[in-house]
Amino acid sequence: MKVTESCRSELYEYVKKKYKCEPDYPWKSSPDYAVFRHADNRKWYGLVVNIPGSRLGLGGETYVDVLNVKVKDAFFADILVQRDGYFPGYHMNHRNWISILLDGTVPFEEICGMLDDSYLATASKQKKQKVRPPKDWLIPANPKYYDVMHAFDDTDSIDWKQGAGIKAGDTVFLYVGAPVSAIMYQCKVTEADIPYRYQDENLTIDAVMRIRLVKRYDAKQFSFQVLKEEYGIYAVRGPRGIPNSLSAALGR
Repeated sequence: MKVTESCRSELYEYVKKKYKCEPDYPWKSSPDYAVFRHADNRKWYGLVVNIPGSRLGLGGETYVDVLNVKVKDAFFADILVQRDGYFPGYHMNHRNWISILLDGTVPFEEICGMLDDSYLATASKQKKQKVRPPKDWLIPANPKYYDVMHAFDDTDSIDWKQGAGIKAGDTVFLYVGAPVSAIMYQCKVTEADIPYRYQDENLTIDAVMRIRLVKRYDAKQFSFQVLKEEYGIYAVRGPRGIPNSLSAALGR
């Protein structure tokens, strides 16, 4: 099925609805070339062009609509261009950009998925943080300063010092320091960046996050020795991401 123009129009509608973005037409000599760009950093995440198919190695001089998108993984880009409807980026860096035919060869849902990936790949650091998928974190809890072993005795939700980069929807695993030295709790972050002011000789807090208890662990399950020997974690000094293998073992 060849539906070049309707596919282009559908794509514009998709971008307008999902990203509140209208196409930008920066070239007078090519008034049909449309750019999708971020409002904050002005980087492109999509470029729609109408070019002779021969420029992509297709037979004949029939013009085709093409969408250029950025791919973070150069190896993945190499795999994609071996599939029907995908080509090395037209007039773009071939390691990071690919071109996708908008003629029905590639399913529209798949095209939208590639554009979404390009949106994330080109987003500012602040925007990536807002739109990134939920993440698992390992965070330390020092029983010398806070009775974390009894924190959830009477409630399933507590406020905790805000960790850099942690947002609502993330999962945090509380590692209780010596003498326990083990992961003891799995919690879901229900609110983040709640204003809070506290300071003493050991601690300064400017914001907190609200965490809800999901699961408890026996101290022997994920002791420091286990984390070191099986997962390569030799220190827990601040919020950090964790290996997928550990996430799986923790029951994520």
